Amino acid sequence: MNSAMHSTDTTPAGITILGSTGSIGISTLDVIARHPQRFRIVALTAHSSVDVLAGQCERFRPQFAVLADSAAAGRLRELLRTRAPEVEVLGGAEALVTVAGLDAVDYVMAAIVGGAGLLPALAAAKHGKRVLLANKEALVMSGDLFMRAVREQGATLLPVDSEHNAILQCLPDDYTAGEEPRGVRRIVLTASGGPFRCLPLGQLDGVTPDQACAHPNWSMGRKISVDSATMMNKGLEVIEAGWLFGLPQERIDVILHPQSVVHSLVEYSDGSMLAQLGCPDMRIPISHVLGWPERIDSGTGSLDLLAVGTLQFEAPDHARYPCLGLAAEAMRAGGTAPAVLNAANEVAVQAFLDGRLAFTAIAQVIADTLGQISARPADSLDAILAEDARARHCAGEFVAARKVKALS
Repeated sequence: MNSAMHSTDTTPAGITILGSTGSIGISTLDVIARHPQRFRIVALTAHSSVDVLAGQCERFRPQFAVLADSAAAGRLRELLRTRAPEVEVLGGAEALVTVAGLDAVDYVMAAIVGGAGLLPALAAAKHGKRVLLANKEALVMSGDLFMRAVREQGATLLPVDSEHNAILQCLPDDYTAGEEPRGVRRIVLTASGGPFRCLPLGQLDGVTPDQACAHPNWSMGRKISVDSATMMNKGLEVIEAGWLFGLPQERIDVILHPQSVVHSLVEYSDGSMLAQLGCPDMRIPISHVLGWPERIDSGTGSLDLLAVGTLQFEAPDHARYPCLGLAAEAMRAGGTAPAVLNAANEVAVQAFLDGRLAFTAIAQVIADTLGQISARPADSLDAILAEDARARHCAGEFVAARKVKALS
C-alpha cells in the first residue's frame, strides 16, 4: 500500500482529482470541504471547463490546475493571474499523467469519463497511490495491465462506482483487490433501468438526448446518463467487477431495482446475502473511499425507509437492453474486445448526443464494430490503445453509413 492517511496521522493527505469539474469531482470537493484538516488538494484537472475550474482553484488553492485542452489552459492561466496567482497551470493530456504521480499526492480520484481517463489512472497505480476509481473504463480497457500495476507497485485500489463500492462494503475485511473474496458465492449488481424502463419498445427509436439524460434517481453527466439508459453502464460494470473482485462472469448477476436504494449485494456460500443501502447520493461512496477504513461524514442525510416503502427487483429485458448482451460477449472474448466495446460505445453515444444517431442504433453500431474487429491479446498498453483507435474509426464509419437524420 501507499502512504495512506489513517486516524493517527497529523499530515493531511494530498489529493489529485482527475475530472474535478464533473459530477463526481464536484461531489468529491464537497466531501473534502467538510474535512479541511484531513485532506489537501494538490491538483485539480478538467478537459476544457475553464470557468468552473477557475472557481474551484480560487476556493481550494491547489498547487496545480490542469486542462487537457492546451488552448483552454492558456485562458485559465490568464484568469488565475489575479484570482489565484499561486496556482500553476499546466496544459495537455500528458500533464494529467504528471499530476497523478506527484510525490506530494497520496490519493488520486480517477473521475475522467471514458477512455481518456485510462492513462492518468494507470499512472496513479504505477506510482503506488491510493486510486479511487470512478472511471470504470480504465479496468474495462486494460484490466490485466491495471491490476498488475496495482499489485506490483503496492497501490491501494478502491472503487467509487456506487455498485462496486457497495460490494466492497459487503466483503470481508481481508478482501484484496483482484482476488476472489473468501466465502463469496456471487455478487449482484443493481440497476435502476434508466428513464425508459417502462417505455414501449416501439417508442425507443424516437427518444431524444434530453429524455435519455433525465435519469430518474441519479444526477450524472450526459454520457453516463445515456449509458444508464442503454444499460451499457451495467455491462461495463460487470467487466469491471470481474477484475476488481476476481470472479468469473457467471458469478456476477445484474438485476433491476428502480428505487436505487439497494446499491448492490453479495451472496455468501452459506446462502446469506449482504446488501448496502443508502440514498442515491455519490457522496456516500466517495466519503467511504476517502476515509477508508474509517467512516467519515459525507454530508448526506439519512435514508427514510418508511418513505421508500417498497423495494422492487426484476430481471432485465435483454430486448430492451441489448448493450448488456454485447458487454457479456466482449467479456467472454477477452483480450482487446472490451476496449473495442468501450470505444464503439463512446463514439455511438456521442453521435446520439449530437443528434446524428437514433437511440436504438447505439447498440447496433457497437455490435457492428465488435463484429468487424476480432479480439487480440491485450498484452501491452500500445496494443490496447491501437485497438481503441481502430475501433473508434470503425464505429465512426458505421455511424456515418447509417445516415440518421438529426433528432430534435
